[in-house]
Parts: sequence; structure tokens; C-alpha cells
Amino acid sequence: MGNILYRLALILYFCITIHRYMKIFNSTQIHELDRYTVEHEPITSLDLMERAAKAIALTIMQRWPKEAPFVVFAGPGNNGGDALAVARLLAEEGYVVSVFLFNIHNHLSDDCAKNKQRLLDSKRIKAFNEVIVDFEPPRLDADTVVVDGLFGSGLNKPIAGGFASLVRYINQCKCKVVSIDLPSGLMTEDNTYNIRQNIVRADLTLTIQQLKLSMLMADCQQYLGEVRVLDIRLSPDFIAATDTPYSILEESDIRSRLRERNAFAHKGNMGTALLIAGSYGMAGAAVLATKACLRAGVGKVIVHTPKRNCNILQISVPEAVLQIDKEETIFSEPVNTEDYEAVAMGPGLGQNETSAIALIAQIRRTQCPMVLDADALNILGVHRAWMQQLPEGIVMTPHVAEFDRLEGTMSNGCYDRLSKAIALAEGLHGYILLKGHYSALCTSDGKVYFNPTGNAGMATAGSGDVLTGIIAGLLAQGYSQEDASLIGMYLHGLAGDLAVRDLGQESLIASDLIEYLPKAFARIKE
Repeated sequence: MGNILYRLALILYFCITIHRYMKIFNSTQIHELDRYTVEHEPITSLDLMERAAKAIALTIMQRWPKEAPFVVFAGPGNNGGDALAVARLLAEEGYVVSVFLFNIHNHLSDDCAKNKQRLLDSKRIKAFNEVIVDFEPPRLDADTVVVDGLFGSGLNKPIAGGFASLVRYINQCKCKVVSIDLPSGLMTEDNTYNIRQNIVRADLTLTIQQLKLSMLMADCQQYLGEVRVLDIRLSPDFIAATDTPYSILEESDIRSRLRERNAFAHKGNMGTALLIAGSYGMAGAAVLATKACLRAGVGKVIVHTPKRNCNILQISVPEAVLQIDKEETIFSEPVNTEDYEAVAMGPGLGQNETSAIALIAQIRRTQCPMVLDADALNILGVHRAWMQQLPEGIVMTPHVAEFDRLEGTMSNGCYDRLSKAIALAEGLHGYILLKGHYSALCTSDGKVYFNPTGNAGMATAGSGDVLTGIIAGLLAQGYSQEDASLIGMYLHGLAGDLAVRDLGQESLIASDLIEYLPKAFARIKE
């Protein structure tokens, strides 16, 4: 009975969530946060480690029965100290645990050494092995659970030598792997030049307090497995006061940015957006962007499109007003934008050279906020000298391939691409919305906002056209470029999440995002 009450108390005590603190700190700030908590709670570093270990052990006990054999690999630092404390707590609950502590330099951190002694004093461990010279790896069967506590967020170089051999051995076995804080070998931020085969491939990563930047990179997902963030009550004062360029959006952030619609509003004061979209054969892109723009709440949408798209758009989107290009199949001439509050260009535009010349002419003469996507970005990627003519405050929404063409070089992984996007946004004094699972809005002042909404079902043709339409609609209503981009990408992903509940990921198509956009707005406002 006592153990049951203990576990229930822990469940209430520890909040396991990714939505409490949404700043993303670098490795130095993470360790400063630990130190500040110790000094100002106050609490000893050993007791703080115990608090983390209890949260980790509780999560493990909720997932695996006592019959599962556990093997704990502990490094000589504080990540190893966490692992030793977890091993002791599991053993005290009746789990069968074998421990390997790697002390090859005959030096343990103070808290790791103390947890080693606590472990030995408990006398509940099945086997304890302190590895100083020789190491004979244990058998890791399919029913074995490995607790990886070799290296945590302090790692600043690739794993090598015997540790690399151990990591490769773990990865080739069929055991389940739980990594503490980070899979060993994965660095907190930049893994551009890491040795990929020397990183543990976890099935479950239990990270402390906050997501780490590398966890948001697509090319690091293969190492993480399922990610759970364990709130161990590190200092909220430090978190609130510490600046970082990286953060993850919360629903409350979006709710606070949304405006109340005036009860006396009419179409004339809800903004007019101009969409330049849709070459012949790509009218669907114009349709999707237009419908999304309307669903975003704009008063009126004007669509400039080739003659042959006229009937399609009139039938598909009767609410839109058409402005017909003189050419049958392409965009060929810039238009006056004095009567518009926002302009979006690119969806289905094509890359005809006549269209390219018309695009740069349109960019030069447009004075209102502007969104560029799809073929508008591809055209700029071919004519990179034109980038110098982009106005301040420009919003560009590339996917990874479009960004690499736009930037001019193939990126060496996700962190490298993000760094280039940050630099480009600052250089242009504009906004780069780099699309992906965690879409990242890079702002003109060097900040990066990651979007937590969205899912793999949105990897479908036309999804980006919908996002362009939403942002254009918000800009036309008077939202700033930053607010329109943040609200747009969050609602876009949220509409996808709501649609997937009913339709599944495989069956989701871009028009579903538009159909569920009203529900996304309603969810935020509730």
C-alpha cells in the first residue's frame, strides 16, 4: 500500500509535459539553470539529481513490468549519476537491474560518486560492474531494457574509442533503449559534423525540463524515439529571466495575438489581398491559396491569373474576384497594388522567364506587405542577384529544397540550414518561414519560433499553398508580418491535427486543411 501511495504522490508531483516552459536553452544555459536552482531553491545538487531520477524511474515503471531485465550503462559524469540513481530506485521497487559504471580515467563527478555509494549501500542491484580497463559487454536480448546514461547535454564532441564501440553494440542489439536527457553521442545543438553511427538510437528519450534544440531537427529524429519532457521544477525565475533566440510556440501565444473582430466590421475594412498565382495546368494551387485566404478572415481576395484559369477559379471559388492576365497560360505583367493591403505570389506560378521578369517587376512596385512562396522562390533561386531588391519585411515560406535553391548552396544538415535561414532573415530584414515538422519562423532580429502543430499527413501537394493563403489573409487584415506568420503557421498545423483525428494521416489532402481551419480558429478562441 505504501508503494502505491508513493507512486500516486509522484504522479501528482511531477508534471510530464512539453508545454510548461517553451524556451529552448543551449548547453551552457542548461547547466546554469541547474546551478541557479541549487543556489536559489535552495536544494543540494545531489537532491536535485534524486528528484530527476525519481521522475525518470516513475516513467520507466509506468511502461515496463518488473519481469523486464534492466541493464544500466552509466558514464562518469552527472548523466551517469542520474543513471545510477535510477538503477537504485528501480531495484528498490523490485526490478532486476545490472549496472555498468564506466570509470576509465578513475575520476567520477562528485554526485556520480555519491550515487555510486548509495547504489552499493542499497544492496538491491543484481550486478554492479565498475569498468576501468577491460569491458565484456553483456548480452542484450529483445526483452532487455537498456538505460543509457553515458553522456548527457554537456557533450561537445563526437564519441570515440571504447564508448563508440559500446554505442554501436547497443544499436545492433534488439533491446529497448531509454536515454536520459539525450541519447548518448547526440549533442544539444549542432550535430553537423557528428559521427552518426556513434550516437545511441533510443526508443524513448526522457529529457529534463525542456526540449533541446537538436530534438527539433529532422535529421536527429532517428536517434530520439518517443520523447517525454520531465518537469523537475527547475527555477522558473531563471527560465523567465534568461534570454534565448529559440522558443516553441504555445497556444496561449497565438491566442494573445489574435484580434477580436469588430461587430461593425464590413468587407471594406477587413482588408483586400492580391494573389498572383496559377499558371495553366496549376490552377489548383491558386484555388487552394484563395480559399485559405478567405477562410483566414480577409474581406476580399483578388486573384491575378492567366486567362485559361478563369472558368476553374470562378466555379471553384465564387467568392473571389478575378483579374485576368493578358496571356493565356502564364503571369506576364505586373499590376498596380495601391488598392491592396497584402500581396502573395508564387503558388503554381511556373518558372517561365517572362513570368520571372514580371515577378521582379511586381516586387519592385509593391509597397504593401508581401508573401513569396513556391515558384516565386524558385525564380529567385535562379536569379539570386534579384534578392538584393527584396523589400524589408518580406515573408518567404520555403520548404527545405526551395530554401537550399534560394540560399544558393546545399545545406549540410538541418542545423546548418537553420543557421543559414537565420542569417538570411537578418540580412534581408525579413522573415523566413522554413517549413517542416517543426516549422521555424526566423525573424529579422535573429529570433526563431518553432511551431509544435502539424503532422506527417500534411506532407501532401498543396499544403504550402494553403499556408501562403492564410498568411496573406492575415496580413491584409493588418496583422504584422511576424504575427501573421506565427498565427498562420500555428493555425495551419492545428487544422492538420484536427483533420487527422477524423481522416487519418494517409487520407489527408490540402483542401482538408481549409475545411478544418474554422475549427482551428474556434479551438484557439475557446
